[in-house]
Amino acid sequence: MNKEEIKKAASKYVKFVEWSEEDRVYIGRCPELFGGGVHGSEPVKVFEDLCLAVEDVLEHKLKDHKKPEKVTRKKYSGKFIVRVDSHLHRAISIQAEEKGVSLNQYIIEKLQLT
Repeated sequence: MNKEEIKKAASKYVKFVEWSEEDRVYIGRCPELFGGGVHGSEPVKVFEDLCLAVEDVLEHKLKDHKKPEKVTRKKYSGKFIVRVDSHLHRAISIQAEEKGVSLNQYIIEKLQLT
């Protein structure tokens, strides 16, 4: 594979950049390829470094004749079931009602904040 093909293959891997309160830095990771990650104080720079790291890992795996892990291709329905304690269910239902939204919409809004 040439550099352009490696870059294209690397773009298909899921990458996350998240703030770590504990470490006080942004941490970039690619869970499909490696456990660790890159870190820094600027999220855009962390993402750029993460993309380069993914490309580097793929290039080395190919040089060592190791097949890279599969990129997740599973289709997601957008639905999942979460079991919670009845007291928590009641509490978040009340909070949703107070906001004038459905429980589903309330939980979506909360998940988007994470």
